[in-house]
Amino acid sequence: MGRHSKVSALRSRRRLTAVTVDAVGLGSMLIAPVAQAAPAAAGGSTQPAGGTTSLVEGTPCTVTAKACVDLASRQAWLITDGKVDGGPVPMMPGAPDQPTPVGTFHVQWKDPHHVNTENQPMPWSVFFADGGVAFHEGSLQRYSAGCVHLTDADAQRYYRTLQVGDEVQVH
Repeated sequence: MGRHSKVSALRSRRRLTAVTVDAVGLGSMLIAPVAQAAPAAAGGSTQPAGGTTSLVEGTPCTVTAKACVDLASRQAWLITDGKVDGGPVPMMPGAPDQPTPVGTFHVQWKDPHHVNTENQPMPWSVFFADGGVAFHEGSLQRYSAGCVHLTDADAQRYYRTLQVGDEVQVH
């Protein structure tokens, strides 16, 4: 093989290596967003707390949850000692441009007469995720701004039942 052929072969191998590396990098870039399609809000996690994988029958949540939300079916449950204590009840999640965060959270605080920064009432609020995300009474016909809307009776029950620190899982 002549000098030029050896140089061309070496360049071809380098190009092939570079293309292979680029393809692997591109594949990682294409796969990574799919794996992260439903990130948790700050303070939440996408893994169940306590490392348990036992699901509560009829829900997508684990036995450590006190409240469970299934965004796809628009249903929510209250759970006591790993068993459904209330629900499923209908709920309305956040709008596509203001989605309800997915993950495992804990009740941060409660306010029965909360009014948000846009001067809109949020009765029976149980806040569980950063950014003011809460269970509260609201329309089941209109998307929320990231909260979980419940009927008035269900919002009151969630307010009475859930305590600060209780685990909330949103799927």
